Amino acid sequence: MAIKQFEAESKRLLEMMINSIYSQREIFLRELISNASDAIDKIYYKALSDDQLVFNKEDYYIKVAVDKANRTLTISDTGIGMTKEDLESNLGVIAKSGSLAFKKENELKDGHNIIGQFGVGFYSAFMVADVVTVISKPLGSDQAHKWESEGAEGYTIEPCEKDSVGTEIILKIKENTEDDQYDEYLEEYRLKAIIKKYSDFIRYPIKMDMKEQRPKEGSENEFEDVLEEQTVNSMVPIWRKNKSELTPEDYDNFYVEKRYGFDKPLKHIHISADGAVVYNAILFIPENTPFDYYTKEYEKGLELYSNGVLIMNKCADLLPDYFSFVKGMVDSEDLSLNISREMLQHDRQLTLIAKNIKSKIKSQLQSLLKEEREKYEKFYKSFGRQLKFGVYSDYGMNKDVLQDLLLFYSSKEKKLVTLEEYVSRMPEDQKYIYYASGDSIERIEKLPQTEMVADKGYEILYFTDDIDEFAIKMIMAYKEKEFKSVSSGDLGIESDANENQTETEESDNKELFDYMKNALADKVKSVKASKRLKTHPVCLSTEGELTIEMEKILKAMPNAQDVKADKVLEINVNHEVFQSLKNAYQNDKEKLNLYTNLLYSQALLIEGLPLQDPVEFTNDMCKIMV
Repeated sequence: MAIKQFEAESKRLLEMMINSIYSQREIFLRELISNASDAIDKIYYKALSDDQLVFNKEDYYIKVAVDKANRTLTISDTGIGMTKEDLESNLGVIAKSGSLAFKKENELKDGHNIIGQFGVGFYSAFMVADVVTVISKPLGSDQAHKWESEGAEGYTIEPCEKDSVGTEIILKIKENTEDDQYDEYLEEYRLKAIIKKYSDFIRYPIKMDMKEQRPKEGSENEFEDVLEEQTVNSMVPIWRKNKSELTPEDYDNFYVEKRYGFDKPLKHIHISADGAVVYNAILFIPENTPFDYYTKEYEKGLELYSNGVLIMNKCADLLPDYFSFVKGMVDSEDLSLNISREMLQHDRQLTLIAKNIKSKIKSQLQSLLKEEREKYEKFYKSFGRQLKFGVYSDYGMNKDVLQDLLLFYSSKEKKLVTLEEYVSRMPEDQKYIYYASGDSIERIEKLPQTEMVADKGYEILYFTDDIDEFAIKMIMAYKEKEFKSVSSGDLGIESDANENQTETEESDNKELFDYMKNALADKVKSVKASKRLKTHPVCLSTEGELTIEMEKILKAMPNAQDVKADKVLEINVNHEVFQSLKNAYQNDKEKLNLYTNLLYSQALLIEGLPLQDPVEFTNDMCKIMV
């Protein structure tokens, strides 16, 4: 029998298949099952317009059968079947969606992944089979044909016998090699797992003969293996059911079945969209942070289905980075099964779905914050840091989306509050939203810099995450109220009698402060009388945008540059220490140098900054004691 040649593009694709080192060969089964499902669909659609044809769903199924002795795997269907001409055109020519030009454009970009990304259908069979045989009998014909190929050299077509309408694809599975174990595609439970992974929601039954153990007849202790035909797919996906049919337990079980996490989701979002783009989605907001969430190894994304068939395990384009904690899936009939990652990035339907999903997630989080505060705070403990990163990244482009979802600890409320709640409580004379930064709430509460703001009765937000200040710098202002660090040089608090006294003291003691500044050299930008201190003798404040906390964080980073905040040493002129400084300036400059170094070291310790010379500090302390 004469061997017919594949067209040039098809031959090239087959050569690529046969020689592929592709790591996910298992997708061949997904592709062949999807083709079988399409073949049954064609009978269903034909029955809609043909009164002579009755479509009884019970009569239609897909069967997967294994013959280990002959190393064959057969996928058969009761679909519409193919004529000789169909076999020629469908199996002899590559589909338009896989044109040679497209392959050339993407082949080098993504090497071994090209096959799985294209969803190459029938041709994927050659990844696991030496010989592929197709026996098909079309609806309305008594003649069946057999198509057979051993690969890129070509194929044959000849008449054959087949009792029923439909198609059988028989794969002669390759022998094992040192690197590849093809035997797994002859193991029923491995095949069942592949079907459950990719094709669980195909709308027709996928049947397999599964080996089960049963007690031998007449015996309670002896068992025998029995082959039992089972339907291995669930057929009706949860996302296509009416929400009214489902209970919270159904969603929780789906979360566990899909292995989205080992925790219990805090909230689910069930979307059934039927507008500019048609899709279904079930999304979950987890309770706990995955162990690798804040590492490079974490891979974000939602499962992406096309008409119930999994086409991508992690579609990153469906989620913005700041919502990367969301788990779940999306199913759309508008997406092609034969689609690459590159095509998905530019797919208009996918862009619309992603935009809608982002909006739904934000709405759900806002609802959780408003109606189930305790649950939201639990979520925020796990993923609040990610929201702050979202505010900071991309030059603050997403601040409007995220700022109302942020929580910070309040000095007044002694709990987490939103920016909206803070602003709603602000007195009329308060100009700024005040915040203080530190390693912990306990340390911030002891900061000398908070005294004046607290004394005015103003609420202070406590920033304990290293990202907090950076995120706030991107927001800049909330409801026209700017953010102001309690360590800022100008707190914007109106002068009173005490402050006027401070200004007088600073003017009268300018020479003292200049002397102290020179003694500290470039360690501080200036030394001045403090307007903010009440009981503490000294503190550091800053000028400019870079605060002390930001300096600490930047210096702790890998390859950190030598960044420095412009520090100001503030002296409490109402403290006994100030009189000692004045006396030393008049009578003992050496003692003044000692006092100056000690006060600066104390201010560093209060801020949690390292001492440049701990030995010098301890020696100075000893000098005071002598």
